[in-house]
Amino acid sequence: MLAEDSGAPWKPSTDIKDPGIHQRHRGEKHQPQASSQSRCLSGLELKSELVWEDWDLGREFTKTLVLKNIHSKLQKLHVRPPVSKFFTTFIRQIIVLSPGTSFSMPVCFRPLQRCEYEDSIEFQSKDGSFQVCLRAIIPCHALEVPDSVLLPLCAVQNSSNTNFLLKNVSKLQTCFQWNNTALFQISPEQGLLKPGQECHITVVFRPQEALVYQQQANCRFGDEGDKAESCCSVLLQGIAKYPCLQLRNPDTKDDKEQCGPELHFGSVAIGQSLQKHFDIFNPSPVTASFSLSRLSSGAHLLESEFICDVTRGKVAPGGSLRAAVTYTPAVVDSVSVEYLSVKCRGALNETLLKLTGNSIGPKVSLSSAVVDFGCVEEGGAVVQTVELVNSAPVEAFYQWDLDCTGNSVFSIQPASGTLCPHSHTTLKAVYRPTQPIAHHRRVTCIILHRDPIFLDLIGTCHSELQHPVILKPEHLVLYKLHWYHRRDPPDTLTAMQQENKVDLDQEGVPCLGEESHPGPGKITPMEEYYQSCLGCMDPLSCSSLSSPHVSVVPSELLFNHKISSSLSSSSTSSLPVSITNHTRGKLGLVWTAAQDSPFTVSPPSCDLAPLKSTSFRVTYDPKQLNTLHGAQLECFAYYKDNRHIEGQLLCPPWCVTVRVIGHSFLPGKEHFIPCCSLQPPQVAFPALSVLSYRTVLLQNSGELPLTFCLDHSSNPALAESVSVVPSCGLLQPGKHQILTLRTTPTEDSPKQGFGLHLRLNAAKHTKELTVVSVVEKLCVSLEGDNSLYFQPTAVGSRTRRSHHIRNLSRLPLRFQWSIPEPDQELIFVEPDAGELHPNESSVQIWSFSPLGEQTYTLTPTLTFWPIQAPGCNKSHRTLNVVGLGSKGFIEAETAVLDVGEILVGSCRAIQLPLVNNSPCSVSYCLSVQQILLDAGLTYDPGTEPKALQLDCERGTIVSHSTMLLRSTIRPHRRAQYLWTISYQMLNASGFVSSPPHAVCEVRAKGVFPTLQVIDVCSGGSVGRLSKAHLWELFSLDSLNEHMLSNPSPAELTHRTPTMHSLSSFPSVFTKDMLDFNFGATPMNSEPSIFVLMFHNPGSIPVDWAFLFPADQQIELDYWAETGEFSSTELYQMKVQDNHLFSISPRSGTLLPGQQRAVHFTHSHDSAGKDRLPVMLKLSYGRETLLNFQGLTVERDRPCLHVASKQHVFTSVTVGDRTPPKQVYELHNCGAVPLRYEVDTAVLSQLKVDNFNHPVLVCFNPEGELLPGRTAMLEWIFSPLEPKMYHMDIPIHVQDGDSTLVRFEGCGFDSLTLGSTNPFNCSDTKAPEPRVKTVSFPGQVVILSEDSVSLGNIPVCSRSSRILFLTNVSHTDSVHYKWLKESYQQVVQIHPEQGGLCPGESALCALTFTSTDYPTCYQLDVICQVILEASLTRYRDALQRWEEEKERQRDEFTITDKNLTETQGVLIDKEPVAAPVNKGPPFRKYKTLPPICPSGGCETVGAICTKILRAERRAQRETAKSLKRLEPPQPALLHLGVTAHSHALLEYFSHRPDQFNEHYRCFQPVKPQRPEATSFPAGLPSTTHGPERDITVHVLTSLLRGVLDDPAFTHYLITLPSKPIPHRLQETSSSHCSSSPSSLLPHLTPKPHILLSGTAEQKEQHNAVDSEGTAGRSKNEPRTQNTPHTEHVPADMCEDVLLNTLQNLMMEAVRGELVLTALPRTVILPPVFTRTRKMSKAMAEKEREILRNGKEPAGTHHLPNIPKLTLPLLFIPTASS
Repeated sequence: MLAEDSGAPWKPSTDIKDPGIHQRHRGEKHQPQASSQSRCLSGLELKSELVWEDWDLGREFTKTLVLKNIHSKLQKLHVRPPVSKFFTTFIRQIIVLSPGTSFSMPVCFRPLQRCEYEDSIEFQSKDGSFQVCLRAIIPCHALEVPDSVLLPLCAVQNSSNTNFLLKNVSKLQTCFQWNNTALFQISPEQGLLKPGQECHITVVFRPQEALVYQQQANCRFGDEGDKAESCCSVLLQGIAKYPCLQLRNPDTKDDKEQCGPELHFGSVAIGQSLQKHFDIFNPSPVTASFSLSRLSSGAHLLESEFICDVTRGKVAPGGSLRAAVTYTPAVVDSVSVEYLSVKCRGALNETLLKLTGNSIGPKVSLSSAVVDFGCVEEGGAVVQTVELVNSAPVEAFYQWDLDCTGNSVFSIQPASGTLCPHSHTTLKAVYRPTQPIAHHRRVTCIILHRDPIFLDLIGTCHSELQHPVILKPEHLVLYKLHWYHRRDPPDTLTAMQQENKVDLDQEGVPCLGEESHPGPGKITPMEEYYQSCLGCMDPLSCSSLSSPHVSVVPSELLFNHKISSSLSSSSTSSLPVSITNHTRGKLGLVWTAAQDSPFTVSPPSCDLAPLKSTSFRVTYDPKQLNTLHGAQLECFAYYKDNRHIEGQLLCPPWCVTVRVIGHSFLPGKEHFIPCCSLQPPQVAFPALSVLSYRTVLLQNSGELPLTFCLDHSSNPALAESVSVVPSCGLLQPGKHQILTLRTTPTEDSPKQGFGLHLRLNAAKHTKELTVVSVVEKLCVSLEGDNSLYFQPTAVGSRTRRSHHIRNLSRLPLRFQWSIPEPDQELIFVEPDAGELHPNESSVQIWSFSPLGEQTYTLTPTLTFWPIQAPGCNKSHRTLNVVGLGSKGFIEAETAVLDVGEILVGSCRAIQLPLVNNSPCSVSYCLSVQQILLDAGLTYDPGTEPKALQLDCERGTIVSHSTMLLRSTIRPHRRAQYLWTISYQMLNASGFVSSPPHAVCEVRAKGVFPTLQVIDVCSGGSVGRLSKAHLWELFSLDSLNEHMLSNPSPAELTHRTPTMHSLSSFPSVFTKDMLDFNFGATPMNSEPSIFVLMFHNPGSIPVDWAFLFPADQQIELDYWAETGEFSSTELYQMKVQDNHLFSISPRSGTLLPGQQRAVHFTHSHDSAGKDRLPVMLKLSYGRETLLNFQGLTVERDRPCLHVASKQHVFTSVTVGDRTPPKQVYELHNCGAVPLRYEVDTAVLSQLKVDNFNHPVLVCFNPEGELLPGRTAMLEWIFSPLEPKMYHMDIPIHVQDGDSTLVRFEGCGFDSLTLGSTNPFNCSDTKAPEPRVKTVSFPGQVVILSEDSVSLGNIPVCSRSSRILFLTNVSHTDSVHYKWLKESYQQVVQIHPEQGGLCPGESALCALTFTSTDYPTCYQLDVICQVILEASLTRYRDALQRWEEEKERQRDEFTITDKNLTETQGVLIDKEPVAAPVNKGPPFRKYKTLPPICPSGGCETVGAICTKILRAERRAQRETAKSLKRLEPPQPALLHLGVTAHSHALLEYFSHRPDQFNEHYRCFQPVKPQRPEATSFPAGLPSTTHGPERDITVHVLTSLLRGVLDDPAFTHYLITLPSKPIPHRLQETSSSHCSSSPSSLLPHLTPKPHILLSGTAEQKEQHNAVDSEGTAGRSKNEPRTQNTPHTEHVPADMCEDVLLNTLQNLMMEAVRGELVLTALPRTVILPPVFTRTRKMSKAMAEKEREILRNGKEPAGTHHLPNIPKLTLPLLFIPTASS
């Protein structure tokens, strides 16, 4: 077989996985691959193995191995056949394959038994050997299943399922069986798979908790008889989540309702329905199954008034389900409350939805309560109208209790009907009398679900013979009032009118007022209607206490509804009716007869004696068979006379009615089938033992009339407990009858109710009405099994807890909580009273305030009673309240919280964790106390604003919890803040109940952005100015003071101000203004460059910016610009447009401690004085207005420049005999020399004003200054009295402007100072030395210090300092040189010049020797630094220039055209040039110009007659090329040296302890070059130079030889044991004396010489050098040489020690010496082992040193240097 593709080398893997997630599970035997992969070896393509799978015994199976040569060369292979006899091949031993050819090798397999076989064929080539494996395997069972199955997310207590594929990948029939678990159910559990068959396995996941589940499902498979042969497993994974459902009202915008979700239906009309919706939302990630049901109330309810269309369902994750609820109220004027419970399977909570709604009924009224028909003739008729109004939004059913078919003298049309909401109808009332009497009937209008209303109908009938008194409405009123007050003393009409009991209408007729007193026995309208229907009610006497005037029995008659066994053939029947007169007067009775009525009464009229009864016969005689009849018969009773009634009161007649029904159906004749409805079919009376009424509507919806009557036969006892009026009647088609039910509920009544049956059409047809009339006990449930437990509460504080009460009865209740008086201080409840509707739950908020640390058990009582019967017995429930009083406290997690630094004016929010570890909640009130910790800071704590503001000062922390107290820190000033936060406990009333307790401390530091200038340098035209001069020009001290001072609130508010002005010259509101003086420079000079090194000394980043006027201007549109500019604006625009001042960079950010160099440049393109206001603003910090000033002068104009026109001298003591010499700088900033002169006239006048005392003397009042040079004016200020002197002295410049300088000096009295050291009263403070850490941009070499301050020193003293020059470049070497002319004779620097390699440092020793006169020194020492590369380039260019100059000097050009050829000798054998007229001669080199005067046309020996224009141009180019090269400009380093020398006696008197610390030189510095001094023979001179170097070298060699001598070493060891000879030396007495009195005659100049005012002395003082160096008078005697010669060893010792220290410092700089290392001490051997003898005292001293481990007093250690070898290691040499 040919291989399909080439693969990797074969590896004997026993477990092969497919590329997917599936894995094949096999038995113990190896399962082969489907196909062997090919591979490439030694340029051959072949299969890695041959596998036999389907084989049987006794047969031969052959496979082919194909070898293909894919190499480009011929392949020769040696073949080793299989070793075993089961595999055979018939091939040659050697196979030769050409490129691209193939060779097929058949391999036969002959099995002998059922087992696995394995062998190989080996091939050998020149590149190596390889094998092909031969295998025969037995087929085994194998199933393919996924490694893992992830089931869908499932809710707890629900299920989810998924499927996976089970495949039989073997060639055997395989049986499988799964092991099921409780969580994961697998189906089918077992089965049989044919080879290659697949089966879908279903996994069902049923979690019980919200967890992540992983479980291995094992499947055993194999043969059908042995299923346990192999096993495979699948990892089943499932995640369970708790479901959660939320109920949302779509009409409510706020999802978070106060008391849970609620669906309020509002007011719904009785009998109507309203539907609303709510959403069931699932926020959980799993599907939620739910069931919706009513919350059980524990009391029996009838049908629910709320119906929900959803009872159960599922909600997808993130989805919602909308459910509808329909509200149908059944009882008018009632509030219905129900709770829907949403139970979600697996959820942790149960959600309740509150359903509320109230029902409303109709509100019907009449436009008039009385209809007066007046007087009508007999047989006549009168019609009146009355309005029936429905003012409610509910449809109203009404019916008049009046027979309008002719059986009454009164009729109303329509007699029944409906009124739409908010509508009215007009009723027509007809009066048709038949007898000449007065008629009055009180007609009832029955309203469904409402109390009836009444209408009084009155009228009088006159005949020709009879004219009774006309009945009027006022007669009714008077009659009613008479019966109201019949048992009381009679009231007059006027008195009743005053009490608003009687009103008068427009005609003056009295009528009853609306607020008339009803009397104690007034009955309800329902009872009045009920009594009138029974025929025993006085219509005008609305009191149940009075007996009726006239009554009729029975009030209802039924004809042919009870058929006896003896049937009568006649349809006529009659029944008796009895009427009783209850009055004491004689009554007349008149029945109203209707025409064509089947009902007649006989006799129709009669008289009835007082208190008597009479009977009438009612006859039913129908005119038509098989019909239904019904009527209401009326009878009027009236007094025959009114004499028994007091006064002229007219008594209206009374009317009694009898309701009759009958039918004319023959026996056996089927009655009409009724078609009617009864709404509602169920009536529930209040569960109270009180008389109650309900109304129902009987509607005839058929086309035939029907009769109804109440059937008591089914349940006579229960049926008689309920009265129904009317209990019988006739209903015409489409009409309705309102039935009124009256009963008093009892406890023994069935709870499920009983049925009332209405018999219809006197037949077997009935209509059942269910009546529930049972008394229930009031029931209110209390949450928590009548117990309420409070958590531990802090004493004096208050704990609140909610508690639910629920009305489980069907009655609305009113409740009231009563708490015993002793317990009212401990607990109270809100609300303590209220109403509860049926099934409603109310939340009560209980508060508990313990008074002590104890457990309280309290028993408040709940009293409740029904709202409908407030006078009945009240029920009580007791609640057990248990509370514990304890002590609470608050702590902080961190006692001290350090916030760090905060920007002043900004705010920072912090969080303070407050912990309550007490068992009770703590109500607290926090307070903050603020302290500023800065020393010397004065503030008023009462008015200082609090920088720490608490977000919440009052609150409550629950027990064992942590609360994050959020606070805001807003520092108002730069200071260290300390806040102490304290708390106080709050009682139940919210007042403080405990003293303050400290909780924690908060520390913070208010900072603001600061900027400081730490260094300055200059370049360009001002490169030679000293640092002190630059510092004063830019007022840097004031700038630093401003930048470091406190900013104003306005500055802290704003960031960098940009574009805030409409003007080109913005207004400046800052108060800080400084001058940046760029000095004066000649025109067209190099720009003046000042570089300031800004440093951020604070701890917060600083954003800074320099704002030009244009940066602060708002850009306006073209139309808004006026185009008119002032002169100032035009000038500033010129300065900015020409870039006369520039700053680079203009803005930036400095991190804490960071430094940045800013370049300030002033260009000198035009002459004049330039000004520009520039704002320096720090973001949220100081802002300073910098006035840039620069002067550019013409080159031919002299200009004298001073750093400041106000100079302050150092303060001098009054009477000082040697006042110090002070200097003042003058600078020539022009391009020409100038001559200056100080106006001495002012000094002379000052001297005259001070009693001829020279207060101020100038030694060099005039002189000449070269361009760019500086002169020092020397002054002596000698005050005469202690005060401040002000002197304005002009300095004149020849041919220039004069400068007026104000000099100030202060004299102080030494007596007033007392013990104060006058050295400390100096006004000129020496600047602190600044250590250089950062170099300026482009600076290659830096000084370790840019200023050296020696402070106060005595005269004639020598001080030394060590400086380091460091090459900060990594690539360039430099040369440096100290300029001698810059530091005069008092300063010496060694070495004066040298070179520095990249990164190298050089040590320079500065020696300062003060003069013999007190002086204030302010020196500027300059060091030139030149790059070696620049110097090399300059030297090379200079060499080339000199060579060119020398060549051109030897060559010349003959320009005469008439020269002959014989004159060519001058060219030294050069060939004659071509004629001139053919062009200029060819020259390889440029020649020197001809020797001739400046005039171009003069002749010299007739050689040159005229110079051509081209030749003149060549001469100019030659002159230009011969201009000498300028050397490279060196970089200048400025070192400021300051010192103040004092006279010896003065110095010794004020600082005796420091007097011996200074080395005093006895060769004072002279102002001029010192003259030659003769030294004694044998002593060399100590002057510097080669002679001194030779001396040092000789002495060094001698000392080394002496120290190497062993005898000398032994002598040094034994020297301490020898006695010390005491010999007083003259040198020591003169050099080391503690008193300087012996030196004063020689060193101290005479005061009168310095203070004398002679002209000779002035000339002596004027003898100074051109640099302005201070000197002395020529006539001053010189110091003698004799004492100096004795101090040569002292000088030598000083040099040795100085060189030693310098060497140490240099080694430390190079890293060869660690100055901070611990000192090493040499341990000497014991005394007895030493070879040389030592004195006993010396040995004991060494033992003591070794024992104590420390040196004796006065011994000093040097790091890593043994003390005994110190003099031997550091021997100064001439080179050092």
